[in-house]
Amino acid sequence: MSSRLVGVGVGPGDPELVTVKGVNALRAADVVVVPVMDTLERGRAEATVLHYVPAEKVVRVVFALNERTDRARREAAWDAAGAQVAELLGRHGSVAFATIGDPNVYSTFTYLAQTIVELVPGVAVETVPGITAMQDLAARSGAVLTEGTEPLTLVPVTAGSAVLKEALAGPGTVVAYKFGRQAAEVAEALAETGRLGGAVWGSALGLPEESVRPAAELDGTPLPYLSTLIAPPRRDGGRGGKL
Repeated sequence: MSSRLVGVGVGPGDPELVTVKGVNALRAADVVVVPVMDTLERGRAEATVLHYVPAEKVVRVVFALNERTDRARREAAWDAAGAQVAELLGRHGSVAFATIGDPNVYSTFTYLAQTIVELVPGVAVETVPGITAMQDLAARSGAVLTEGTEPLTLVPVTAGSAVLKEALAGPGTVVAYKFGRQAAEVAEALAETGRLGGAVWGSALGLPEESVRPAAELDGTPLPYLSTLIAPPRRDGGRGGKL
């Protein structure tokens, strides 16, 4: 029996933002795997998936999702998750992995797929794109991501504030992911580079606890880990000025 692993992007949290192709992939799979930090929790990916598939079809797989300091623990978690999914593929043949956002943008699916290719010879690996947090935040806040010839820079703040400051000093819009725990440093970087005005941040997009606020209101209080920031450039040239 041939095995098939499909990484399905389910968007930032609003179940209405899962694509038709994503829903079809979830329903076509024999099993839908969702990543969690603990088997007792219901993560955002699972909450979204349950709008489209029955709970008995969903399997939680533990990942060290935020582990950056203990490499051995992180690698062990990836190996254990890979072994569990490989076993599911052996029994069922078709497994969908639901990931928040897009499976090719800072997703745990990348590490899982690399592991599965080694464990399951001949497995077919596919991805279904999903709406990203920056797209959803732009829509909810009215921020324009790019115009004309402007570049777009995406930075995970987990890489350090120096990387963010370098991006903010450059041209075009800068998007910062996972900045919640470094909210104070992000506010400082925005002020230093003259990017505070017009910048917006958001968290829990599409969920009851959603927050979309101007970056000027950042006061150093830590925010949810998965908070997203959009810092557009100054656009003084009028309509079409960036062409």
